[in-house]
Amino acid sequence: MTMLDDSATTAADWPTAYPQGYAVVDVETTGLARDDRIISAAVYRLDARGDVEDHWYTLVNPERDPGPVWIHGLTDDVLAGAPLFTEIADEFSKRLADRVLVAHNALFDWSMIAREYARADRTPPVRRRLCTIALAKELALPLPNHKLESLAAHFGVVQRQAHHALDDARVLAEAFRPSLHAAARGGVRLPLLECRPLTEWSDSPAGSLRVGYQSSYGHRAPGSSYGGWRPSRKRPACPHPNPGRYVDGEPLKQGMRIAFSGDTSVDRELLEDRAFDAGLHIATSVSRLTSLLVTNDPDSATSKTVKARAYGTPVVDEAAFTQLLRDVAAADG
Repeated sequence: MTMLDDSATTAADWPTAYPQGYAVVDVETTGLARDDRIISAAVYRLDARGDVEDHWYTLVNPERDPGPVWIHGLTDDVLAGAPLFTEIADEFSKRLADRVLVAHNALFDWSMIAREYARADRTPPVRRRLCTIALAKELALPLPNHKLESLAAHFGVVQRQAHHALDDARVLAEAFRPSLHAAARGGVRLPLLECRPLTEWSDSPAGSLRVGYQSSYGHRAPGSSYGGWRPSRKRPACPHPNPGRYVDGEPLKQGMRIAFSGDTSVDRELLEDRAFDAGLHIATSVSRLTSLLVTNDPDSATSKTVKARAYGTPVVDEAAFTQLLRDVAAADG
């Protein structure tokens, strides 16, 4: 167990570029898929230095089966009288407004929240997120794994009820404060990522889905009450031969094999779609034939980043890759 003394972090030492407030969030859901729903949510609001201002918790009626009750303990009977997401959206927005969303595996929580707002034809007031897993990596914390319980144990935080949104949010808030102060003392750049709202509703008959830019994806499933996400499907083979590795300073070329690793600001599948539409091959793993690895966390120890370092595969972050996608060279011949 490690307890960090943050009393030495004075106002004069505090990085001026750090955010002015945080919303530590946890949501419990009916499952992990794109059409799953939030069934409970909790928010701890913290000030610029990580001190708790207040907290809030609500159940949410998912209008479907509650999923793995043995994990979250929320049954049909418990959720039957709970408010719909549309009924708590205003209060949720009030809790999130003008703050950085903080969560453990933040991409998941943000994705679930963004989809609920999109179904409600609303825009969440969140522009940036911070994943505490990524922050733990930046701080090089000696954790056995990246589970919330391990982060909590490292800082001596007692977890009372795992998979209960309010207690998970409390635990994360208590572990985030010393993490934030450790980052401030060390002058560590916070791993902030952009949050791009989704829109699942559309007035068009196709019920298009949009994310961050005006390109439509997917269609409403027959009989569904809202514009749904595309079902998972296997992409057709890339029609272009692999021209080899990406060279820094040169454009991408059609046929290049592109792999992705880690959290991205744009939903991963949509980012892959943009690459595929540009004529690139989407690789599910890294090999000696991989042209480029796209990751916002190149120093992580994922299998893809480890293999990329071993093979000498070029690596760029999401922002650079997005720029490269604007001008992909045609395949040879």
